[in-house]
Amino acid sequence: MPDAFPVAMPLVLAVVLIASGVAKLRAPDDLAGWRDLGVPAAFRREWLRRLHPWAELALGVALAVLGGWLGLLAALVALALMLAYTVLVARVVRRSDDTSCACFGARKRVTRVTLVRNIWLSLLALVTAAVVWANPLLGGAVVAATADLVWVVALAVAAVTAALVVWPEGEASVAVSPPAAAPAVGGADDLDYIRTRTPAVPVTMADGTVVNLRTLAARKPILLLAVSSVCGPCESIYERRDQWRALLPEVDVRLLLAEPAAMSRWTERDEPQSLHDVEEYVAGSIGDWATPTAVLIGADGLLAGGPVTGDLAVEAFVGDVYESLHGERPGQAGSVHDGPVRDGPVHDDSVREGPMRDGSAV
Repeated sequence: MPDAFPVAMPLVLAVVLIASGVAKLRAPDDLAGWRDLGVPAAFRREWLRRLHPWAELALGVALAVLGGWLGLLAALVALALMLAYTVLVARVVRRSDDTSCACFGARKRVTRVTLVRNIWLSLLALVTAAVVWANPLLGGAVVAATADLVWVVALAVAAVTAALVVWPEGEASVAVSPPAAAPAVGGADDLDYIRTRTPAVPVTMADGTVVNLRTLAARKPILLLAVSSVCGPCESIYERRDQWRALLPEVDVRLLLAEPAAMSRWTERDEPQSLHDVEEYVAGSIGDWATPTAVLIGADGLLAGGPVTGDLAVEAFVGDVYESLHGERPGQAGSVHDGPVRDGPVHDDSVREGPMRDGSAV
């Protein structure tokens, strides 16, 4: 029977990398997720993001079928990769924020358990580098394992069991923990508002990163302000954006512009970056609107309120969002119109857990 470690360690690590690569292909991450994890800007490139899952697959196969110095080289690359993952996760844990990670496809919040898992995988890669050289140069652990059929069966059973245990059964999302729902505002029936799916359409951030709108909102709810730099009523909305960001730290208040980032005087390159939708995919998917318009996008993949159109309606809608989160309207201190959105209520369950009602467009 072959020695245990030279056979088992490379194969276990290979299964982890292959499973990770397949999961990333099924549920791709985006560059905004890499940025949130603290990946250096030099590595935040679209071609690297696309290559990432395939590289993990290739590395997993190399660990399984290579031994000797080739296997050692593959193991050292895997060790460097695991250590890099661990450093990124450790920094996130130290920040104690709500950053999420699509490490195995499904996006989940980074916790101390994530850090322990990555430390364990780093140790596994270290042991693999120490023993993989003992396997045949070509064929590696796979050939060594076939010397005894028991090894093949045992490892296959372990791999299938692990895959069935961790394989996602449904769509995962990251939501912001919500408070109790606020009562309806404006006197309309709460049941009138039917929440719809957030459109999974591409939008371009000010730095040129193309992101999926639904995936972006999964990290933190977004109050989307659709404005135009040549729209008169939009001026007041643009001027109040920083006040509303201070008023509503629970959500990302982002400008949505149908203008290229390089051509708009309202482009915001600092976080929260402006979103640019030249083809108007967002408006076309939710409702063809004029500017200014506001819509609240929940972290659960559903619209949480809106759209509402008109400068006064948008101001009132911001007040409704604040009231649903804090139980009272901000009043003049928040520079928000003190009355409810006309002809429509707002209620909250989604900025924290469920839907927020919108007011009708004005």
